Amino acid sequence: MKLLSWNVNGIRAVMKKGFVDFVKSARPDVLCLQETRGYDPQIDEALAGYDMYWNHAEKKGYSGTAIFAKNAGARVKKTKPAKYPVLGVSYGIGRKEFDDEGRVTTAEFDSFYLISVYTPNAGEGLKRLEYRQAWDAAFLKFMKKLEKKKPVIVCGDLNVAHTEIDLKNPKSNANKSAGFTDQERDGMTRLLKAGYIDSFRHFHPDEGGHYSWWSYRANARANNVGWRIDYFCVSEKLGPRLKKAMILKDQTGSDHCPVGIVLKDS
Repeated sequence: MKLLSWNVNGIRAVMKKGFVDFVKSARPDVLCLQETRGYDPQIDEALAGYDMYWNHAEKKGYSGTAIFAKNAGARVKKTKPAKYPVLGVSYGIGRKEFDDEGRVTTAEFDSFYLISVYTPNAGEGLKRLEYRQAWDAAFLKFMKKLEKKKPVIVCGDLNVAHTEIDLKNPKSNANKSAGFTDQERDGMTRLLKAGYIDSFRHFHPDEGGHYSWWSYRANARANNVGWRIDYFCVSEKLGPRLKKAMILKDQTGSDHCPVGIVLKDS
């Protein structure tokens, strides 16, 4: 089962930059999106082989998440069941102060819950750091509630570089830049210690230089001056099913690149 995640930085924008061709070429069983910023009606016909679940922010052109799950054929004429059917979908984490930004879409599959999440950024000057800390606590509580029923996979833009090897310039960014404060890094540590595996680090525990986001400034992507802030974290119970984790650094169209995992069938 191939699962991909991508912060597209606007679905309308990325549709003009080869998004459909990417999906058709990569052929994920499930694709999770973040920062969709709305909806493009052309996508329905272009990717009719997927059922699409969108969670839009109340504020137009802002935030938003989605999950695309491969169906068995055209959306209207299904001739056989999907190989990995979606059993149910929910939106948000049940907290009004967090849910109006469309940051969480959750799909239930046979053996796990899959969460597409766009974690709030601490903001310029770290003005939103307290909100971010409250989010981290509430989101982990939401994950653990789901975990009582079945294992959880959370993927998306978590807006944190967990360790120093997860960004190019750790010293100059430490406790100065959103995504690399002690508070945010501690939040990520708590998530992992709660029983989750950072899938990329599972296969590449000590390798630096692997990033999923690059600033548009100073030719950062060409020089690989980036941050790894996009993740697939899986319940420890699913650890034996992890076959592969990847960062598709060559895929353009956004300031982020897609990340993914491959799971062995149970």
